[in-house]
Amino acid sequence: MKVEQIYTGCLSQGAYYIESDGEAAIIDPLREVNSYIEKAKSNNVKIKYIFETHFHADFVSGHLTLSKKTGAPIVYGPNADPNYDAIIATDNQVFKIGNCTITVLHTPGHTMESSTYLLKDHNGKDYAIFSGDTLFLGDVGRPDLSQKSDDMTMEDLAGIQYESLRNRIMPLADDVIVYPAHGAGSACGKNMMKETVDILGNQKKMNYALRADMTKEEFIKEVTEGLMPPPTYFPLNVKMNKEGYEDIDSIIDRGINPVSVLEFEKTANDSGAIILDVRHQQDFAKGHIPKSIFIGLKGGFAPWVGTLIADVKQPILLVVEKGKEEEAITRLSRVGFDNTIGYLEGGFSAWKESGNQIDKVTSISAQQFEIEIKNNDSVIFDVRKNSEYDNERIDSAINTPLDVINNYLSDVPDEKNFYVHCAGGYRSMIAASILKSRGVHNLIEIKGGFKSIKETAIPIT
Repeated sequence: MKVEQIYTGCLSQGAYYIESDGEAAIIDPLREVNSYIEKAKSNNVKIKYIFETHFHADFVSGHLTLSKKTGAPIVYGPNADPNYDAIIATDNQVFKIGNCTITVLHTPGHTMESSTYLLKDHNGKDYAIFSGDTLFLGDVGRPDLSQKSDDMTMEDLAGIQYESLRNRIMPLADDVIVYPAHGAGSACGKNMMKETVDILGNQKKMNYALRADMTKEEFIKEVTEGLMPPPTYFPLNVKMNKEGYEDIDSIIDRGINPVSVLEFEKTANDSGAIILDVRHQQDFAKGHIPKSIFIGLKGGFAPWVGTLIADVKQPILLVVEKGKEEEAITRLSRVGFDNTIGYLEGGFSAWKESGNQIDKVTSISAQQFEIEIKNNDSVIFDVRKNSEYDNERIDSAINTPLDVINNYLSDVPDEKNFYVHCAGGYRSMIAASILKSRGVHNLIEIKGGFKSIKETAIPIT
């Protein structure tokens, strides 16, 4: 028996490949599925089942494409109602994969169809659970994502989740391996560990939601407090996962469309497309197309696209480094943004060489920042999350989280310069691009963010 976690850092997402005696199962696959097919083919095994732990909100799964290409059926737990053919398993139903088995444990709460898959080895011993968003390492899945469709409050769902954890997961042996769907950085929870694999016994000791003496009322309170609003693309991804979507191959073929400098601006205007610049943040600072938005590939690219661009159907034109076109289109499609209509042929250098207007972002070092703010009443935008800001911050900084940066336009000074920083420089450049696209140009971005600022003598609270 072989179990492989295929972890995608950008999404903080774990897919799983399970193989035994010539057969394989895939759990929660990414949308681009060729790697799973090639892995099975190279090992001379057949993909027998595709298991989905629930209707995912934070990414578009590859279950439909993988099923189409392999003939393997899609399996959901009880209460699932997809708009396509799938096996809707019963609680405790057993599926055989070679010499091992996978048992469906219905664990509603995060969503009502949420299920955990229990893997048993060839001796029938409990080996691992694939817990989806029911149980994370250090946390559990937030119970507020399906309440509208299920006509239930998040408190109702949290109560159901409490029972699922106590009755189906916590009774399992301490040496059972826990393979969750997500790790730190995902918006599907709030306190996830950076590790991606653990044993259940350790989670029983350190996961706040698995305390043995915890009452249901305490669980509901602790799980629901401090939840930030989910990103706007979440319900759109649920809809795609539940109702179906276009094959990723078609999306890539449509997006790999070089648009000349001469036609680029016309195409943007005619289509209403957003110009999305995915280069490194400092390349964007040195020069970019006016009103383009920066969200770099070298960072939390797909989740930030989903958070900041309201509509997954929004047409997108890319400014991208040569050779990175397909990667950008693929990563956009992972969160349902399927309407990439082309990319700037020749990249930004072609735009600049053509004599077209360019814009820049003033970006200074933390040391220069220290000098500039020493003797004046500076306005400082800290675009980190509330929790980061509350933990440690510059004394005079205003917390303006990136995901709601537009709410703080009234705080922008009319004439004098103001400063923008995040933790390391990625989010602050995204914020700068958004502000500039709104006509705000009197901003200065801090290279290296709070990490570099802490190395100066600037007062920190």
